[in-house]
Amino acid sequence: MKDSDVIIEFIQIGAYVKVSAMHTPTMTEAVIVGPPSAGELVLQNNALRKLRYLLAKSETAGEGARGLVV
Repeated sequence: MKDSDVIIEFIQIGAYVKVSAMHTPTMTEAVIVGPPSAGELVLQNNALRKLRYLLAKSETAGEGARGLVV
């Protein structure tokens, strides 16, 4: 995963910040929520870590997985 393939979005909602990380080639999105006091870099790294996890999970799920892919 290249950093240029990811869009990061920060939205303040009340006392929390919602951080979305979108991998544009696969349209996979990871969303986390955290306190603004954690800092932008920490929140961004957590969202990217979750996105990497989801991408790795979807790669292994394709091998012998059952169900409907939409």
